Amino acid sequence: MALSLDLGTPVNTALLIYILYSVQRLVFPPTSIPSTVPNEFKHGYSWMPKAHPPTVLFRTYTPKTLAPFNGTDGGRILLAIKGIVFDVTAARNFYGPDGMYGNFAGRDASRGMAKQSFDTEMLTPIDKPLDKLANLRPDEIENMKGWIDHFSNKYVICGELVENDAV
Repeated sequence: MALSLDLGTPVNTALLIYILYSVQRLVFPPTSIPSTVPNEFKHGYSWMPKAHPPTVLFRTYTPKTLAPFNGTDGGRILLAIKGIVFDVTAARNFYGPDGMYGNFAGRDASRGMAKQSFDTEMLTPIDKPLDKLANLRPDEIENMKGWIDHFSNKYVICGELVENDAV
């Protein structure tokens, strides 16, 4: 079977010219330098952040040293779940002082996350030993693990929470 090229129809001629033009543009791209500078970059790149975010170092916290990280005065917001400290500053609208989960800021949120309760009764006072979570049901423990997985994929792990006298 022989392939024939019939340039007798205008459609075939137009397609051949377009294909040859496209191949020529790929093989021999234009090398001219633009005569004008794009004006959208004259005032800098709009995607650049206003300031570099603060460096977060992994460190050990106690309930007392974690408490100041509650987001007041625009500061960082940290919370702990089962000994893992997360920097949730990026979600200030949720965990900040006026957020719906603001009572967890600067605190150990393990029991509250396990029980799906955001009441202040779920929080262990900062001058008491850490909550051992001994009386949690298996489904509550699984719920807490789910929150740990969620937070691990969304926020920076910046430390561990230990007893007040352990540091």
